[in-house]
Amino acid sequence: MASLYDLSPLVRMMLVGLLLALGPLGWIWLRNRHATPLRRLQALTLLTLFLTFDLVLFGAFTRLTDSGLGCPDWPGCYGNASPMGASDHIAAAQTAMPTGPVTHGKAWVEMIHRYLATSVGVLILVLTVAAWMSTRTQGRGSKRNAPGPWLPTLTLVWVCVQGAFGALTVTMKLFPAIVTLHLLGGLVLLALLCLQVVRAMQLESGVAPTAVTPGLRWLLWLSAALLGLQLALGGWVSTNYAVLACTDFPTCQGSWWPLMDFSQGFEIWRELGLTKAGEHIGFAALTAIHYVHRLMAFLVLALLGLLAWRLNRVPALRTQSRWMAVLISLQLMTGLSNVVLDWPLVAAVLHTGGAGALVMVITWALAASRTRTANPASPVPESPESRLPA
Repeated sequence: MASLYDLSPLVRMMLVGLLLALGPLGWIWLRNRHATPLRRLQALTLLTLFLTFDLVLFGAFTRLTDSGLGCPDWPGCYGNASPMGASDHIAAAQTAMPTGPVTHGKAWVEMIHRYLATSVGVLILVLTVAAWMSTRTQGRGSKRNAPGPWLPTLTLVWVCVQGAFGALTVTMKLFPAIVTLHLLGGLVLLALLCLQVVRAMQLESGVAPTAVTPGLRWLLWLSAALLGLQLALGGWVSTNYAVLACTDFPTCQGSWWPLMDFSQGFEIWRELGLTKAGEHIGFAALTAIHYVHRLMAFLVLALLGLLAWRLNRVPALRTQSRWMAVLISLQLMTGLSNVVLDWPLVAAVLHTGGAGALVMVITWALAASRTRTANPASPVPESPESRLPA
C-alpha cells in the first residue's frame, strides 16, 4: 500500500506545472510585448481566471468520474510523477478491484487535474510577483498606475490553501466535508481573480464603479450570500452522491414531502457513506440532502431573477444582467437534467460550470458598482468593465 504522503516526486511535479505555465506566459508576452505593463498584467490575470475556471470544470469531471482516488497518495502517483511510472501498482489495484477507485484511466484523470492545478498556482505566483514589482517601481509619491499587491498576495495564499485541501481530499479518502470545502475554495479563487480583472480595467480606464441605489447593493450582497449557501448545499449533494435520491420533479419519490432524516444527512464531520457512529448512512438522509438543495434552489433562482431584472435597469450593468439571465436558465436546465436523466456527466459538469460563472458575474457586478451617496457627484459614465466577458 502506498504511503499517503510521498514528497519524492514533488520537484518533478512542480517542473511539470512550470512547463505548462510557460505556454500561457509566453502567449501573453508575445501578444502584449508592445503594451503597457498594466495591460500585460491585466491580460495575464484574465487568462489565469479563464484557466482557473477550466480547472474547476476539470475538478468536477474528476469527482464525477470517481477519479478522485485514482492515485491514492499525494502529490504523485504511488511515489511517481506520472501514472506511467506507477503502471505496475495501478495494474495490481485494478486487477484486485476492476471497478474500484484505482484504474489506469482514473489515475490519468487525477494526475492531469494535479498538473493543471500546479500550473495555475505558478501563474498566480507570477501575478503576485509582478504586482509587488510594479508597486516597488512606482515609488511612494507617484501616481498609482497599477493594482496593489495585497489582493494578488491573498490569492496566492488562498491557492496554497486549496492545494492543502486537494491533498486532504485524497489522504482522507473523499471525506465529504473536505471535498465540499475544496469545491467552495475553487469558487472563492474564481471570485478573487475576477475582482482583480475588474479592478485592473477600472484602473486602466480611470472610470469609477457605477453608483447604484443602496437597495440594489443590498440585493447584490444578499444574492451573493444565498448563492454561497446554495453552492455549499450543492457541493454536499455531490460529495455525498445524493443526486439520485430524487429522480422525479417537481415531487420527490412521488411526494411533496418525502421521508427525510435531516440530523443524519447534515452530520458534517463523518466519513463518506457513514454516520459519525460508523453506520451506513440511510436513504432518508440522502433524500434530505437532495431535497434541501432543491428547495433552496427555488429561492435562489427567484432572487437571482429579481437581481437580473434590477441590474438591467442600470445601463452600465446590463451586460452582467444578461449573463445572469443566461446562467439562471443554464442552472435550471442542467439541474433538472441531473434529476430526470439519471445524472448525465455533461449536465453535471455544466451545472458546476454554471455555478462558477454565477460567482464571477456577481463578483463582477459588485466590483463594477458602488452605493450611491445622499448627495451624488457628477454622473459617472458607463465603465468599460461592463463589457468584460464573464
